[in-house]
Amino acid sequence: MENSDFVSATPDTDNFLSPADENVQLQRQNEMLKKEIAQLKIERQRIKQTRTRLSVFLLILLLISMVTTTFAWFTISSISSVHNMEITIGTGVQLLISDENHGDVLAEYTNAVTEVEINKQLAVYDTSMDDMELDPLTSSDGVNLFTEHGNIPVEANKNTFLEFELFFIATEDMWVHLTPNESEPGAEDGTMVFTSSTGVQADIVNCVRVSFTDEEAGTTVIYEPNKGTMVADQNTFDLTGNFSNATRLFHLDPLSPKNITVRIWIEGEDPQCDDDVQKANLQMQFNFEGTDENNIPVN
Repeated sequence: MENSDFVSATPDTDNFLSPADENVQLQRQNEMLKKEIAQLKIERQRIKQTRTRLSVFLLILLLISMVTTTFAWFTISSISSVHNMEITIGTGVQLLISDENHGDVLAEYTNAVTEVEINKQLAVYDTSMDDMELDPLTSSDGVNLFTEHGNIPVEANKNTFLEFELFFIATEDMWVHLTPNESEPGAEDGTMVFTSSTGVQADIVNCVRVSFTDEEAGTTVIYEPNKGTMVADQNTFDLTGNFSNATRLFHLDPLSPKNITVRIWIEGEDPQCDDDVQKANLQMQFNFEGTDENNIPVN
């Protein structure tokens, strides 16, 4: 055989790594793989944090939305006027009323107090029912009323809220209630809060609050026409035509007059007390009725 025809079977050691070099290369590849896995974990955590921040942001927006829809108030300065108010009593001689205290002289009391008598009290404030306007206020007790940002009670009858006094007297022991019932068929003198305003302005009737304070007993109750969800921690009642302990205003002993302070305001925290009801008008009439201790009407 010629030497030129001989092919060596010896391996080409230049194309092979030694065991030590192979270990080094594997370690390098392992380190690179660890770095890639660590980078993936960091990216995944970043995405998770972004989603968490987004969820918290959306939750905060939702809470803000809930707050702004709960506390309505007016955002501009125009206010709602109240006029054509009439207060009537349709229960006969057992229950009488006046804008002044006449002691036990029954002949000085009547079955009705109208705007004329209320205007006599408002004259002290240099105003009248025709000029009276109501600002949105809030009160938890029906006695002290505040503006949206105030911590000092506002004064009555200063285009803020309406306040006046009534004196009741009865010929027998009774609890006095407001009643939506007519004093007689067709009289249309039951307690009502209504408006001639139309559209969204008509919602003003849902924003009204009326409190009655028994100055002798030191108790106050709040009437909320069309009662809705509680606001301002108010304990209020509405009229259903049925009498109960919850609808009692005050108690009268026979021939003993009682001084009752009436306050009427627009509740700023009522959800419907917003810009839509500004410049609306209100008409009110109150009918009072006496019951015995079991809340049965006195005949």
